[in-house]
Amino acid sequence: MVKQPQHYAMFGLGKTGQATARALAKAGHDVVAWDDGQASREAFAAAVPNVTLVAVEDWPWKRLDALVLSPGVPLHFPQPHRSAAFARANGVRITSDVELFCDAHASSRVIGITGTNGKSTTTTLIGHIFAAAQKPCAVGGNLGTPVMDLPALHADGSYIFELSSYQLDLCDHTRVHTAVLLNFSPDHLDRHCSMAGYIAAKKRIFAHQQSGDTAIIGMDDADACAVYDDMRARAGIRTLAISGCKPCAGGVYVQEGMLIDDTGDAPIRFDLRAIKALQGEHNWQNAAAAYAACVIHSIAPQEIYAAMQSFAGLDHRMQWLGEISGVQFVNDSKATNADAAEKALKTYDHIFWIAGGVAKEGGIASLTPYFSKIAHAYVIGEAAPDMAAVLAQKQVTYTCSQTLDHAMTAAFHDAKQSKLPGACVLLSPACASFDQYPNFEARGAHFMRLFAALKEGSYVHAG
Repeated sequence: MVKQPQHYAMFGLGKTGQATARALAKAGHDVVAWDDGQASREAFAAAVPNVTLVAVEDWPWKRLDALVLSPGVPLHFPQPHRSAAFARANGVRITSDVELFCDAHASSRVIGITGTNGKSTTTTLIGHIFAAAQKPCAVGGNLGTPVMDLPALHADGSYIFELSSYQLDLCDHTRVHTAVLLNFSPDHLDRHCSMAGYIAAKKRIFAHQQSGDTAIIGMDDADACAVYDDMRARAGIRTLAISGCKPCAGGVYVQEGMLIDDTGDAPIRFDLRAIKALQGEHNWQNAAAAYAACVIHSIAPQEIYAAMQSFAGLDHRMQWLGEISGVQFVNDSKATNADAAEKALKTYDHIFWIAGGVAKEGGIASLTPYFSKIAHAYVIGEAAPDMAAVLAQKQVTYTCSQTLDHAMTAAFHDAKQSKLPGACVLLSPACASFDQYPNFEARGAHFMRLFAALKEGSYVHAG
């Protein structure tokens, strides 16, 4: 925190807002806070009772040193939240928890990871490798722990942050010593107005790098390649290319499951194909990015590879649960649309696919190129009739299972009976969960419980 007591206003009182207000108050600053949601205000009052709740219009604008805005609060489009508009009208600086934290821990190094897809896996994998190498680190940001709840590290420590475009929008001078940009695909365009605006927000991760810092950039989409070309022109910044599917001279890349480090005099190779938590080209890009970041921080290649082999992956993201009677089970509940489900369908063969829920725009028609990999489909939930119609038209055999319990029973039975090599019961719904579950985590947790019961031999079909 800033050493001299200052006056802060905090808007947005979720987990990040609570952590920020709590830390500022503990450091002796004067803080007022508000959220437009009554439930959020009540939760905040219970969690942070020493910070006063004051409506935005009544904040002491002439005395405020800064407005700390939670990342989800609109800053520009479709129009700025009134707290941001008031701040600009009164000449009050708008900042974020990330920026305040980095200001207070300027002696530690920051590794930041952004991109449309793969941020959480890459961030977690880097943290896992650092921990295995016994290098002091703390992991947080957009993933899991708010930065204000992270412990203080000594000068040799590294903070590993997942950074969303929303967070980067609020970082006006934050230095990211090792900045990772994975990829781009259209996302949050309502917030950033256009794809160009979204890309500009993501590029802010490099904006305050200094001589000796590193930019690690994915080369698997055209927009990211353009950023790579821009960064190579910046003097003093080491720019490193990574890819999950094609060669990158002088970089780190994966081809057909082999990770290749081409940064030195002679290539170093590691086989990722047996690492269950890092299957598929998208995970290979994540692995290449994590490897590059860790090598730069002086972790030996063999140490990195050993740590990758013990990486468990993230729950509900192509999470390999195990095998029963030669059938593997994969929990990809976070795949709430067809684009996300495509990654799993590309990765596995002989798939016994459990899909369905609340349909997203476009349905599953875009997955047609992968239907030949589906041995049988089991459709559940509200979208089941529409999905069944598409599958029937494309001559994919299917069962209207309606519930996950029914689908699991049938899929395991059919996969076991098929004796197909590598048969995979895959939950990758391509749909939201809200018809039968409160969120994708609850859906995935149910799948995990069903798998555990099957593994123990105690599963009794519910119906």
